[in-house]
Amino acid sequence: MDHLKTVVAMLNELLLQDSPGTFNSTWILERAPRCYSFIRKYIRSEVGSIDWDTITYALDPKYQRLWRPRRKSKPNPYRDSKEIGLILNKYRNKLYVFLAPADVTDLRVRDQIAVALVRLAQAGNLSARDNLIDLVRYTIEGWLDRYPYMSRWRGLENEIGAQLEGCIRRYRYSGSFLRYAFRTLEYSARGIRSLHACSLDEPIAADTNQRRIDNVIHDPETHRAGFYKPRKTWSFDSESPLDGR
Repeated sequence: MDHLKTVVAMLNELLLQDSPGTFNSTWILERAPRCYSFIRKYIRSEVGSIDWDTITYALDPKYQRLWRPRRKSKPNPYRDSKEIGLILNKYRNKLYVFLAPADVTDLRVRDQIAVALVRLAQAGNLSARDNLIDLVRYTIEGWLDRYPYMSRWRGLENEIGAQLEGCIRRYRYSGSFLRYAFRTLEYSARGIRSLHACSLDEPIAADTNQRRIDNVIHDPETHRAGFYKPRKTWSFDSESPLDGR
């Protein structure tokens, strides 16, 4: 750990001196070969690759966003549960962090698990992608309950899965994969119309026995259902709030 702090301090100082617009592993190899040698030998992920996420996370925040990993060719998809086991077995007693993290330490562990699975998924492991999406869905359920704007995603499970797949493909380094997924869903929710649920058995008004179901009509041309609106127009907008007004 002390050696890691020394390496990170050297990289922070070098980044301050050179002020590069971006940097990657090649830049570190050329500008700090001793640091690169240490990282290549000792900073390894659960599956044996160089763990650049540990390095970038430890850097000063102003340098973290400058990290641009080398582009890789599109990987061939495969499934390997053993690779996933190497990660999940390490954190077996910590998987609750996707459902109910207790503190900042749990949030950090949650991101460590998520990013490790993201890297496997980006390497082509479809099983890692599926496992990560399943885990993150527990967290998203909490977001839907806590944030009214995010609640627009309720009932759109397939669309949420597609958004998460996109996050996995695009993720480079944003400090937190879960924060990146949250912002993606938050911004995308702006294009989703809010749904207002009601019972068709409810009365239309307090002074009548007529129920909402009695005012539902069907357009034979468009095959859409809607509410009949007295003194106004016939409406066949199936996405409009079902409030009878």
